[in-house]
Amino acid sequence: MKVVAFNGSARKDGNTANLINHVFSELVGEGVETELVQLAGTKIHGCIACYKCAGNKDKQCAVKDDAANEYIQKMIEADGIILGSPTYFGDLTPEIKALIDRAGLVSRMNDFLFKRKVGAAVVAARRAGGIHVFDSINHLFLMSQMIVPGSVYWNIGMGREKGDVEKDEEGVQTMKVLGQNMAWLLKNMDR
Repeated sequence: MKVVAFNGSARKDGNTANLINHVFSELVGEGVETELVQLAGTKIHGCIACYKCAGNKDKQCAVKDDAANEYIQKMIEADGIILGSPTYFGDLTPEIKALIDRAGLVSRMNDFLFKRKVGAAVVAARRAGGIHVFDSINHLFLMSQMIVPGSVYWNIGMGREKGDVEKDEEGVQTMKVLGQNMAWLLKNMDR
């Protein structure tokens, strides 16, 4: 079993990565392999709505000038997918939105490639807007026929400066329970 996580933050190893790592610690403890992909500094742009993926049906985006197809392949190969984003002006980052749009369309146009995979959103927020980000990420999972585990609260950690989320005890606990529930679900899914 493997879970791949995409950190959509512009800061590598910042608050979003910290929260993902709390989920990972629980997954690893249950024998689940993990991989963190940090989108900071990589090239990925939004969908151009060419719909060539609908005709090609090759499990790839027809636009080949960025890392999208590499990321889509990682998502296809994984049993679980975590998408993490900080909250920027009450919304997700452009990088994670680009991944959602590109991977989501390719998945849908290829008979729902992510169907019955486990999906979880992880959100870092300074004060507010995190629920919108959480919902936006979950839209991909739910529209892709994925299974979304819960936790003891929404999967949001509070903090602004790098490392601040570590002071949010409730946020850290939420991530740990998310990791436990994700591991349980992966182990108990009939594949």
